[in-house]
Amino acid sequence: MYPFRYERPLDVAEAVRLLREHPEARPLSGGMTLVPALKHRLARPSHLIDLSRLEALRGIAVQGGVLRIGAAVRHAEVAASPVVHGAIPALANLAGNIGDPQVRQRGTLGGSIANNDPAADYPSAVLALDATVVTDRRRIAADDFFTGMFDTALDAGEIVTAVEFPPAVQAVYCKHRHPASGYALVGVFVAQTVAGLRVAITGAAPCVTRWAEAEARLAAHPARSPAALEGLELSPQGLNEDLAATAAYRAHLAGVLLRRALSQLTAPQAAAAD
Repeated sequence: MYPFRYERPLDVAEAVRLLREHPEARPLSGGMTLVPALKHRLARPSHLIDLSRLEALRGIAVQGGVLRIGAAVRHAEVAASPVVHGAIPALANLAGNIGDPQVRQRGTLGGSIANNDPAADYPSAVLALDATVVTDRRRIAADDFFTGMFDTALDAGEIVTAVEFPPAVQAVYCKHRHPASGYALVGVFVAQTVAGLRVAITGAAPCVTRWAEAEARLAAHPARSPAALEGLELSPQGLNEDLAATAAYRAHLAGVLLRRALSQLTAPQAAAAD
């Protein structure tokens, strides 16, 4: 680990000022990615700006029908929150299956989406639920936020302060966990929003993405039955390939998980019909 200076700002304004004054500084939230990078000397920041105790980045609440979660809220808090369970149960379930208990006790929502790991879980929820990422200076639509592998629309020194999730009629997240890390080998988040049904895939490509062809197919079949996807396959072109899975396997797995998610999505309706 290289030497650095540790700073604990008192508010967001001071944190932004420190990041502006020190171009090589890095914000620190849960540290689940940054700290291992420091230990392996893969990162060499001049300063670490600790955001984890800023009250402005905390809190979970429903305001005007919108679920607002502070950027520094930890995964375990989201998973246990009765507010999240009441508003979007699939989001609480996703948070409760991130990594392992140690990661869930330290990792944060803001840190996860700002890092934008290709296999992270939260980006799929943000994208599928058509959320809005709130920063210290603007509001960014989910469709515009995730731009590439470990890359987002955030400018230098810009800090995520909260994420706002509009109400979802229904939502389900299904993932196939990597056996060692708990990351999503592939994860599929399906959400029926007021604007329509959205399907987001994580773990398969270099960046979380929407499966537009699946959305179009399901829009033409209001029953949302897995049968509506007959013959539809995700192209393996450009998908991730590593020791854990080939691109072709990830493409196939995405289809399997989408059908599984749809089965769960329509199960309550089927039970009601019976």
